[in-house]
Amino acid sequence: KKKIEKRTKDYKDRFASPFAAAHRGYIDDVIMPHNTRRRLCRALAMLRDKEQENPWKKHPNIPL
Repeated sequence: KKKIEKRTKDYKDRFASPFAAAHRGYIDDVIMPHNTRRRLCRALAMLRDKEQENPWKKHPNIPL
């Protein structure tokens, strides 16, 4: 039973943490709860004036 508890704790420390995922490169960044509003507002303000241009299509996509 102790061995299972030890391995469970080891697994949680190694894989069940956002910091471990960021360290391994699975995610870009970990946002702390007290910074969430600031980060979201800054990201949305940056995207406010973004213009997305779709490439011109030579032929339309007709239903078959």
